[in-house]
Amino acid sequence: MSLLLNQLSKLCFQKPVLVRSSPVLPNNGFSTSLTQTPPCSIICAEPCGADLGKLVIWNATESKYTHLEKKVPLELVDKDVTITIGSSHGWVATLEDDSSIVRLQDDLNPVASDKDPKRVFLPPLVTLPHCQTKVVTNVAMSSSSPEDEDCVVAIKFLGPQLSFCRPAQSNPEWINIAIENPCFFSSPVMFSNKDDIMLSIPGSGGHLIGSWDLHKHSKNPKLQSLRFQNLPKLTKAKRDLLDSCYASEHLVESRTTSETFLVKRYKKTVKIFKGIVKMKTEFLMVFKIDEQGNAVFTQDIGGLVIFLSKSEPFCVPASSFSGMSSNGVRVLDVDESANVSLDRYQRCIIHSTIYRDGLGAPYHIPPQKKKTNSWDLS
Repeated sequence: MSLLLNQLSKLCFQKPVLVRSSPVLPNNGFSTSLTQTPPCSIICAEPCGADLGKLVIWNATESKYTHLEKKVPLELVDKDVTITIGSSHGWVATLEDDSSIVRLQDDLNPVASDKDPKRVFLPPLVTLPHCQTKVVTNVAMSSSSPEDEDCVVAIKFLGPQLSFCRPAQSNPEWINIAIENPCFFSSPVMFSNKDDIMLSIPGSGGHLIGSWDLHKHSKNPKLQSLRFQNLPKLTKAKRDLLDSCYASEHLVESRTTSETFLVKRYKKTVKIFKGIVKMKTEFLMVFKIDEQGNAVFTQDIGGLVIFLSKSEPFCVPASSFSGMSSNGVRVLDVDESANVSLDRYQRCIIHSTIYRDGLGAPYHIPPQKKKTNSWDLS
């Protein structure tokens, strides 16, 4: 695995070996893989003229990258342009520096057509007093497409502002919430489908979860305090290491098992390349949250795989896709690709690769419905 990740890190810096996607018959007997593509990761695009590039992805079920024929705008994957502000359900959100208009587009969705790409323009952002709408923490969507009648798009900005709208309405508008508790200022937002669709944000440190009802539009969230249980026994050296790390918290729901997990990721600086700091995942802990507010440390999430990136996190059963290992977390960041195995005896095993020049679109793409004449990513 380490060797494969090292090969992946070189992909965008030298001429890659061309791997064409071709029809593969699923052999695991599960119907999901017959109707959906496996999860994949956006790596880069090989320039092919007219500011376009052929999309390169990493297939989660195979030990290789795939160079598709699909053409995408290079600006979407260019780390020096960085007009994308997030991704969810295979859609990416862009925000130009000189504009307050957010645009959703499906260009980086491997099964979407590059002949007729979709564009959904959201109303101009409204900046609340003492807030900002230029630096975005993440983007989340309640359903697979912003064109769905009931779809809600949420943007969490760095700081107090949380905004959401329903793009498919005849006159969509942003509902803006100024969050008072600073523990939520730098945390990502996710959609919870357990309580009639709520927006949920983990507080810094992970001891608190704030949830906002989309129907009441109240600035006051429902708060849930978490009680951590079954914490691992760590050596002093490990505790000192974690104290020196940057910690982040991420909520993710499994729609197949109705479980909610809190992932705590610890990363620290490992090198400085051309004046740019590169960070690596040093440790990762997963907690299973129940309705009573117990956050139980676990090294066994069953047959599930959690995908953590700059996109809205998601969780899939490994058994639905042939070749995917279970009980782990896949991490993709601007600096790093990591495969974390939640080994019950060794706590966690991390295979990580640092990207020398970084990634412009570090997004995991969840399973997509297969379409006629689309590229087969089985």
